[in-house]
Amino acid sequence: MNLYDYELPESAIAQEPLSDRSASRLLVMDRASGARQHRHFSDLPEFLRAGDLLVVNETRVIPARLRARRPGGGKAEIFLVRALPDGRWLALVKPSARIKPGSEIELLEGTGESAGRAMVEESVAGGLRAVRFPDGDVGELIARAGVVPLPPYIRRSPEDADRERYQTVFARVPGAVAAPTAGLHLTDALLARLEERGVSMARLVLHVGPGTFRPVQVDDPRDHKVDAEWCSIPAETAAAVNQTRARGGRVVAVGTTTTRALEAAAVRGLPLAPFEGFVDLYIHPPFEFRVVDALITNFHLPRSSLLLLVSAFAGREHVLAAYREAVAEGYRFYSYGDAMFLV
Repeated sequence: MNLYDYELPESAIAQEPLSDRSASRLLVMDRASGARQHRHFSDLPEFLRAGDLLVVNETRVIPARLRARRPGGGKAEIFLVRALPDGRWLALVKPSARIKPGSEIELLEGTGESAGRAMVEESVAGGLRAVRFPDGDVGELIARAGVVPLPPYIRRSPEDADRERYQTVFARVPGAVAAPTAGLHLTDALLARLEERGVSMARLVLHVGPGTFRPVQVDDPRDHKVDAEWCSIPAETAAAVNQTRARGGRVVAVGTTTTRALEAAAVRGLPLAPFEGFVDLYIHPPFEFRVVDALITNFHLPRSSLLLLVSAFAGREHVLAAYREAVAEGYRFYSYGDAMFLV
């Protein structure tokens, strides 16, 4: 698995977002030759043309981290993953070994005051627990007591500003526990410039789960499994993709999540059809991309399924060479960091 490893100094991991989303740097790379340019994200319209289709993920991050207190007074945490049809939630619960099925724990607001109760029930696959919230509206409780689930490599506590800055400007459908970070660089003004250039935009939803941070730990990366995530590709987006392909335009995916959603739908057959349900497509080299022609993406963790997806798209050697150059050039890495455009 060291084939997908690289050295990164701790100082290269972005801890704060830029005040101007589009001011981040943009490493533009030709996926065939590996040729690279160093630009800024605000230069993106120069690389797109009339007839291209920009596809974005409009999932919205929920404040998924809930602080809690066990009956004996010890600290606990509930990290929400997704809602179940019966009103309960699947969640990661810490410390899991000390919280038995049937335990009632007290949820806490930021002030330390009680925010309500949670009933931690049975264990399910993947180390998750079913959790029930008996005290009123769950959505209101999450909005009031939940904390922004910043990734573990951001070594600071979430701030009020993160509630919006860790969202894309087009985030609409709540359900993700991590941001589709490539979209964090887009602004309304930049989208307007792309529209003026003749670039269309289509939307889909893939609710990003905590598995996005899980490293590939098996000896053969082909044996890795990714978590299923809920996805919705509406009819108008499927039609826009098909029309773009028919007239020779390019489908430009904003992020690995958008790529996974589109390619998972394409596995079912082309032309692309509307889809709603869970997808667990794991993209790794070699992979035949059926829909996506160009990819906007952030820099990803070593040994991650996201790095393997990007390597499948642009070639492992090209990608890792670009990463080494980005480190040398002082790029900022990961969620609040800089971006790549693979074309």
